[in-house]
Amino acid sequence: MGSEPTRRRFLASSIPAASLAACADALETANPTAAALDAAAAAPVLDVSSLDRPLVIDSIRLLETAGEQFIHVQSADGAEGLSVTNGRRYLAGILAELIVPFFLGKDARKLESELLHELYRYRSNYKLQGLAFWSAQAWVEFALLDMLGRATGRSIGEMLGGTLREEVDFYVASGRRDSTPEEEVAYLQSLVSETGANAVKFRLGGRMSRNRDASPERSETLIPLARKTLGDGIDLHGDANSSYDPAYAIPIGRLLEEVGAVYFEEPCPFDHLEDTKAVTDALAIPVSGGEQEYSERRFRWMIANRGVDIVQPDLHYYGGMIRSARVANMAELARMPTTVHISGGFGFVYMLHFASRTKNVGRYQEYKRSVERYSSWFDPPLRASEGKLRVPSGPGVGIRDIGGVIRDARRIV
Repeated sequence: MGSEPTRRRFLASSIPAASLAACADALETANPTAAALDAAAAAPVLDVSSLDRPLVIDSIRLLETAGEQFIHVQSADGAEGLSVTNGRRYLAGILAELIVPFFLGKDARKLESELLHELYRYRSNYKLQGLAFWSAQAWVEFALLDMLGRATGRSIGEMLGGTLREEVDFYVASGRRDSTPEEEVAYLQSLVSETGANAVKFRLGGRMSRNRDASPERSETLIPLARKTLGDGIDLHGDANSSYDPAYAIPIGRLLEEVGAVYFEEPCPFDHLEDTKAVTDALAIPVSGGEQEYSERRFRWMIANRGVDIVQPDLHYYGGMIRSARVANMAELARMPTTVHISGGFGFVYMLHFASRTKNVGRYQEYKRSVERYSSWFDPPLRASEGKLRVPSGPGVGIRDIGGVIRDARRIV
């Protein structure tokens, strides 16, 4: 079985000295009780106390232009906010029937203190909790946070506890499994050259595949080839996307350990919490998971029982910034990193704001090639430089000109 001393020895042998201290501290377990974790999750995270007038939600519209969907919110006195969805347009019915009617006429300042919980109860929405409901909720939450930020002159990170950093280190990722190991490594090399990233992530296994690889021996060949080709200066991440049971996951994890990889993501089916814990216990390499998790209590179990080393709520799939911040607060109590998963092309912007306010975000956040598509929406424009991305400045999410972004959009809901 793995142990914390084993993990620290592994870190010492595989991680550059500049990053070692932060990772070792992150893996030092504090063993908080369930009651302490509940208290951490219940602590308020959204501060809009400077807004001394109601901000009554007058309209919520789902808009679309050029294949991109937006939520535009407006208050009765003309304040506005905008969010960009994660592209799951088929959730428009849930949005229109179960979310928009609830929010209309409500005071946006009460988003955390009242509205999110009451929305959960509204028309028995709790029966739908999961990706479909939480994504649609997150779209509206992001837009309301943008409106609140514009009304208070503060960024999302500043409203969610205050900003701790202005830029984040990122990794580049390939979502492919149809490539040969040689093709995959060549593609990752091109991403590193293009962005200056100091870390990469590649896919392992066959994705929810009951231990089958995408092609015979692909993973076993890819892991050492990536290290040999990319060199020791690039950190490696492996993402199995729920491919293995523990008997298969642990040997793959050992291969990652041999090449000094920095984490092993979602080795077992995402809802097999005990299996994932078995892999976490057996390996020295940090194991991460949680991108498809929907329940605060299940995250509490993962943290209290050390089912993973790094928690990864998806900011859309888990229902927004506020819910994800509660997970981060629990993880911080256990001295565990929260490195959020992101979905949708614009999701990296929400990740940047989340990372700006989260004490322990881990070593790297995910880079999306869509950075270039959205760069001009911000002032200054978003740019990747030397493996880092700067958090957008300005109030709310930081989009400079809402009207310009949605000028040609048509209404869907």
